[in-house]
Amino acid sequence: MASMWRQAMLYLGLGPDEQYDELDGLQHQGETPGAVASKSDQVSVVTSPTASPTMPEQAQSSAVESTGLTSSGSVRTIPITSAKPHVVAPRTFNDAQQLADRFKADQPVIVNLQTANRDLARRIIDFISGLCYALGGKMEKVADQVYLLAPSHVNLAEEERQRLQERGLHY
Repeated sequence: MASMWRQAMLYLGLGPDEQYDELDGLQHQGETPGAVASKSDQVSVVTSPTASPTMPEQAQSSAVESTGLTSSGSVRTIPITSAKPHVVAPRTFNDAQQLADRFKADQPVIVNLQTANRDLARRIIDFISGLCYALGGKMEKVADQVYLLAPSHVNLAEEERQRLQERGLHY
């Protein structure tokens, strides 16, 4: 088990540095590790006498100069869009695609299931609750068998809220 860990460490380059001591010796002699090749490779590395591995003195000093200007950070708020809701009263389950398309287009949707039969209403409720969960929206019951689906970054306009309350929908 220990040899397996040792091999893994060597493979990842985390082993002892004894293997690399000979490479350090080559660099001290003025050669680069790339210059170590067999004679059959016929590769030669030419080092430029003007190339210096050290940085100039100006680049080594990293003093930060103050310009005297202080910046006060500010956060700009992005307004949440408000939209007029689309009202859907599905008669078949195929109408669910229409309300999902409106919801995906970031438009609030009011789903009126008061005229739908019990099985259809249950299927639509399951569908719209999954839709809201998947797209990060909110689902609220505003009246008996009436639901409001709101995308996460969309609020219902104030005049729309008043209009819903006038119609008898408690919001």
